Amino acid sequence: MALRREPHVLVVGGSDSSGGAGIARDIETISILGVRTCLAVTTVTVQTHEAVTEIHNLQPDLVADQMRAALQANEVAAIKIGMLATEQIIVAVADVLRENPQIPAVLDPVLASSSGRPLLEPGAIGVLKHELIPLCRLATPNLIELAVLAGSEQAMDEDGALQQGQKLLIAAGLHALLIKGGHAAGCRSTDILLRSGHEPIRFDAPRLAGSMRGTGCMLASAIAAHLATGSLLEDGVRKSKLLVFERFRKIGPRD
Repeated sequence: MALRREPHVLVVGGSDSSGGAGIARDIETISILGVRTCLAVTTVTVQTHEAVTEIHNLQPDLVADQMRAALQANEVAAIKIGMLATEQIIVAVADVLRENPQIPAVLDPVLASSSGRPLLEPGAIGVLKHELIPLCRLATPNLIELAVLAGSEQAMDEDGALQQGQKLLIAAGLHALLIKGGHAAGCRSTDILLRSGHEPIRFDAPRLAGSMRGTGCMLASAIAAHLATGSLLEDGVRKSKLLVFERFRKIGPRD
């Protein structure tokens, strides 16, 4: 019974055998913030830090059953969603979210691996936009993911990214959108929080050299952990951006 009273983040996503991303990175990040996790695995992958060699998707009913069991067993205060892989899994996850509208969900829309391998069926983009995204408190696309979701070419500057973000915010009925600036140019990395009826809020940090896998997982997981402990969205994003920056600086980039 003691475990039930502690706030948990339900992590829904794929495994990464290298430990660099996916649910391994999610659990690590949420644990840093002192929050417990429970799991619903969507996909098992075979991958190194350089490439994904195999992808095995679980049955949608099994994903939904894992989610429901985790929700029954624990005091789930936030849900973090990562790799979903197929249209059927997206629909199954959306069904469970509809059953639990009081729990905030943070979606990291995983479309491809760092090495470029697709991790979501192309035909599932529309289902993601119209069935799942409207149920989430926040979606956290990078510039490449934002362009795909908005049905446009990748934005060349901040104005273009804001236009795509506003378009997606309205078209998908999003509560909030965090546009990640990791793929932009310049010496600063700026993420932008968009919400209907609010001015954009920018979260800025120095851009560190090199690359590191799993930063998107880290950011979305940290935001979910902060929401689980009662932080307001803006505060959670700000603290999570700082956490990712400090961890990246401490661990160091992969060249």
